[in-house]
Amino acid sequence: MSAEESCSATGNQGISFFERYLTVWVALCIVAGIILGKLAPGFAQTLDGMALYVNDAPVISIPIAVCLFFMMYPIMVKIDFGEVLKAGKALRPVGLTLFINWAIKPFTMYAIASFFLGTLFLAFIGPEAVDYVKMPFGANLAVGAEYGSGKVVLVEGVKMLEVPLWRSYLAGCILLGIAPCTAMVLVWGFLAKGNDGHTLVMVAINSLAMLVLYGVLGGYLLGVGKLPVPWQALLLSIGVYVALPLVAGFFSRKWLIASKGETWFREKFLHVLTPVTIAALLATLVLLFSFKGETILNNPMTILWIAIPLFLQTILIFAIGYVLAKVMGLTYDNAAPTAMIGASNHFEVAIATATMLYGLSSGAALATVVGVLIEVPLMLMLVKFCLKTQNWFPHHTSAEPTDSRTSDSVSDEKKII
Repeated sequence: MSAEESCSATGNQGISFFERYLTVWVALCIVAGIILGKLAPGFAQTLDGMALYVNDAPVISIPIAVCLFFMMYPIMVKIDFGEVLKAGKALRPVGLTLFINWAIKPFTMYAIASFFLGTLFLAFIGPEAVDYVKMPFGANLAVGAEYGSGKVVLVEGVKMLEVPLWRSYLAGCILLGIAPCTAMVLVWGFLAKGNDGHTLVMVAINSLAMLVLYGVLGGYLLGVGKLPVPWQALLLSIGVYVALPLVAGFFSRKWLIASKGETWFREKFLHVLTPVTIAALLATLVLLFSFKGETILNNPMTILWIAIPLFLQTILIFAIGYVLAKVMGLTYDNAAPTAMIGASNHFEVAIATATMLYGLSSGAALATVVGVLIEVPLMLMLVKFCLKTQNWFPHHTSAEPTDSRTSDSVSDEKKII
C-alpha cells in the first residue's frame, strides 16, 4: 500500500454513521430551521432579537455567536500555534489565496451575477420590478432626484431609493463576493484535512484586508458612489467569530498541556471535542434558517434565480484555486484550504452590511441570505471532492510547512467525514 493510500485508509477508519451522512443531517437541519421559523415565528423572532447592534442594525446574533464559538473552539484548540508562523512563511499558498480572494473573486461575482440576474433571468424577475431601499448614508436628496440607477421616492412618508429589483439582488451578491470567509472556512479546511495553520494565517490576513478592501471594492463594484465601510460591524464580527475562540483555544491549550500533559490532551481531551464542531454546525443551521425561514418560503422562485449564479461562482472560484494550486505544485494540505477560502463567503458580514446599507426587507439582504442557504451543503460537497482527489497533489515535503498538528494526532482529529 502506498503512503497516500495508507493516509486515505487511516482518514476513513472508524467513521460513525452520523459523520458519514453529515450532508443529510445538514439538509434536515435546514428544513427543521425553516419549519421552526414558520410554526413558531415568535420564538424565532425572540432569538433573532438577541443581538448586538451597530447604528440600529443587528450585527452579531448572540445565539449564533454562541454556536459559532463551540464550532470554532475545538478547531482552534487543536492548532499548535507555534506552527502557524511556519505556515505564514509559505509565500506561494498565501500569495495564491490573496490573489484569488481580492483580484479574481469580486470581479467574477459581479460578472456572473450581472449576466444571470440582469440578462438571463431578467424576464423571470421582472424588468419593471422595483425595490425600495434605504437612502444612501449622508445623502440629502429631494424627492424625484436620481441617484445611480435609482430615484428618490416617498414610501409611507419616508424617503426611499427606488431601484430595479434585479440590481438590488446584484448588490447583495456583490457584498457576498467581497467578503472572504473568516470563520466557517476553518471548519471546511478542518473537514478537508487541510493545513489548519495556513487557514488560520489566511483568516488573519483576510480579516485585516477586509478593513481596507471591503469598502473600496464595494464602492467600485456597486457603482453607486462610495460604500460606507461598517468599521464597527467588521471589527465586532471578526472579534466575536474569530478572535474570541482563537484566544480561548490558545490559552486553554497551553494550560491543559501544562497541567495534564500532552498525552492526556491528545488522547482524552481532543477525543471528547471531536463531535462538538459538527453538533455546533448543525445547531447554527437550525438557528439561521429559523430566523430566515419566512423570507425563503415567501420567495421560492426568487431564491432559485439568485442561487444559480451564486452556485456557479462558488464552483468557479474553487476550481480556479484548486487548479492553480496544482499547477504551482502545492501540497494537498495547502491546496485544499486555499480553494476553500476563495470559494466560501463571510455571510454574517454580508448580511449585516446589506441590512445597514439597504434595509432588512431589501432584495440585497435577501440575496445574502440565499448565500447562507446554498453555502453549507455546497461547501460540504467540495470538502468531499477534496478528500477524494487528495492524491492529485503531493503531500508533505521539506519545502513547505506541514499541517499545524503533529502526525501522531492527525488520524484522531480528522476522522470527520
